[in-house]
Amino acid sequence: MISLRMAVPVSILLATLTVPSIGQTRDDTRYKVVSSMQAPSQVSTAGVTPDSKLAPEEMADLYMARKQYREASEEYKRLAEQNPKNAVYLNKLGISLHQQSALSLALKYYQRAVKLDPKYADAENNIGTIWYQRKRYGKAIRAYQKAIKMRDDMAVLYSNLGYAYFSDAKYEESIAAFRIALTKDPQFFERGGSRTGSVLQDRSVLDRGRFYFLLAKSFAESGNLERCVLYLRKAKEEGYAAISDVKKDPAFAAVLQDPAVIALLAPAVAESTQP
Repeated sequence: MISLRMAVPVSILLATLTVPSIGQTRDDTRYKVVSSMQAPSQVSTAGVTPDSKLAPEEMADLYMARKQYREASEEYKRLAEQNPKNAVYLNKLGISLHQQSALSLALKYYQRAVKLDPKYADAENNIGTIWYQRKRYGKAIRAYQKAIKMRDDMAVLYSNLGYAYFSDAKYEESIAAFRIALTKDPQFFERGGSRTGSVLQDRSVLDRGRFYFLLAKSFAESGNLERCVLYLRKAKEEGYAAISDVKKDPAFAAVLQDPAVIALLAPAVAESTQP
C-alpha cells in the first residue's frame, strides 16, 4: 500500500511511480504491503475462486491480493471477532481498512494489535505509516523507532524510518537509516512486496532529486557502485541542482573515475546552430 510520485502528496504503494528499483510512489493513499517473518500464510491467486475450499484467513488474503479490500475487511473482521486475542488478525484488518483510506479506523486496530502483543513490530510499523501519510513525521519516526526496538532485523523498518527522516528534512539521519536497511538486505530496494503480508512500506517523497541523490550516496557507502550510478543519473534527470557535490563528498570517491559518472558531471554543451 505505498507509492511514489513525488510532486504530489505522499502515499503508500500499490500504485506506480516510475522508479525502477525503488518501487512505487504516487499519491493514491495506498501502501505497499510486504511480508515479515511473522506474516501469515501467503495465497496464490492462480485458478482460485471465492467459492473454493479456502480457510477464512486464506480467503481474506486472496481478497487482499485481488485488491478487493472491502471484502477482505469483512473477512478479517469476522476472524478478529472470533479470535479476539489474535493480534495478527487485528493488524491485517487494519491494513485492509488502510487501503480504503479509513485511516482513523485502521489506526485503532493497529493500536489494539500492539496492546495485545507489545512486541508486534509489524503493527507498530503500520502505526508509523498512518502518521507518515498524515505528514506527522515526528510521530512516524518515533513509531518506526519503537518497531525497530521490537525487531531490529527487518530492513523495511529502517527503510520506512529513512523515508520519514527524509520527509522531515533530516537528511543525514535518512542516509544512515537507508544504509542500515541495505546492510540488513542488500537487495531490499529491488524486491517487490506481497499484498497478503502484514507490514506496510512507505515509499513516497516530494523532492525526488534530493531523494535519489541521497539514495545514491547510501549505495556508494554500501559498495554497490552500479546502483549508485543509477540513482545519480536519476537525481540529475530530476534536475537536482547540487549534483556536483559528488566531487567533494568522500562517500562518492570510489565512483568518481567511472566513465558514466564523469559524463554525468560534465558541463552541458550547448548545441551548435547552423544558419
